[in-house]
Amino acid sequence: MYTISFFSQNCKVQIDTSVNIVYNGKTFIHREGATAIRIIQNRRALHQIPELDRQLPLTIEYLRSELEGLGCGLFSPTDGSLCAWFDFGAEGAIAFRADMDALPIDEKTGAAYASRHPGRMHACGHDGHMAILLELARRLSKRKRLQKNILLVFQPAEEATGGAKDICDTGIFTEYGVEAIFGLHLWPGVEKGRIFSRPGAMMSRSAELDVDIYGKSAHIGRSWEGVDATEAACVFLQKAYELERSVPEDIRRLLKFGKLQSGTVRNALAAHARLEGGLRAFSDEVFFGLRDKLLEIAKEVEAQFGCEVRVHTSNGYPAIDNPGALHDRVYSIVPFEYLPEPSMTTEDFSWYQRYIPGMFFFLGLGENPALHSDKFDFDESVLEKGADFFEQIAEGWA
Repeated sequence: MYTISFFSQNCKVQIDTSVNIVYNGKTFIHREGATAIRIIQNRRALHQIPELDRQLPLTIEYLRSELEGLGCGLFSPTDGSLCAWFDFGAEGAIAFRADMDALPIDEKTGAAYASRHPGRMHACGHDGHMAILLELARRLSKRKRLQKNILLVFQPAEEATGGAKDICDTGIFTEYGVEAIFGLHLWPGVEKGRIFSRPGAMMSRSAELDVDIYGKSAHIGRSWEGVDATEAACVFLQKAYELERSVPEDIRRLLKFGKLQSGTVRNALAAHARLEGGLRAFSDEVFFGLRDKLLEIAKEVEAQFGCEVRVHTSNGYPAIDNPGALHDRVYSIVPFEYLPEPSMTTEDFSWYQRYIPGMFFFLGLGENPALHSDKFDFDESVLEKGADFFEQIAEGWA
């Protein structure tokens, strides 16, 4: 067993970083080189200390302990974030981003390096994303010169309140002359160890939908004295689904509800019903068009039933849309695989693309437990592929 120790809030933290673990009958280390071992040690150390949203003191302490001494400047542009600046004396810079936060999930992998924080787990691969950037930092530290300076961005709150926009709003990309930013996500279901992307739409815009319908309760034997919130909710749901189906099939979108709660007893009309769902699309025009029409449906249901309908949509994240010119430029430096279909999932890397040119990639995990699963784990040999890919972009960008 190997351990890494560091100090946090006057407390020594010791983390198991052994790399000879067998998971599901498979040995997860295929190369015994120092790079492979170190990047896996980083990932497993981070996997054991998952933290949520912007409250990431142990994670940042660990990252700082790994980055100090690599010749980079360290600073935190927002609460819970960390940036590493590699100044090669060049004009202009490019950036690479990793998200840091975990999920409120009880881990059930049974791995020796499983979460030490009950109810919290790195179930979306952010531990791997950070390990890739740490390996990139080590490689950058050995460089005498590059054609661009490099900014590494360790971002909080991707899973929660959206930390990317806050970082953008600080103005650091203008201050440091960042011309483009790159990010990736470990991705089950595509070929293991291969990098995938596509020009244009890659991940959807999304928002949570909450619909509250307020009627008037009455005994079902005197139902004419009440206003049935359950029936009104069902009509709203039917009209919403008809709306989605009215969009041409070649326009990708999603409008679905997964939860309907209504009423308290079987023999009384419900005074309140609540629908909870989600809205996703790849273009703002389609997204906001559907949202606005839901508000019109709400007014129709109010008029039909004499109830009150309140529709709330969360801010959500914009769609990830990779600029064609940037896609082609990266491909000319280091080829990658074409992703045939965009994903109806969402990622707040999209906020960076609203401020500067940005390109997002998937790093394939092959057949693998799903993201956000309490059994999520992966073949860690892919992490070196991610570091290699980012290093080639850093070397080739001029």
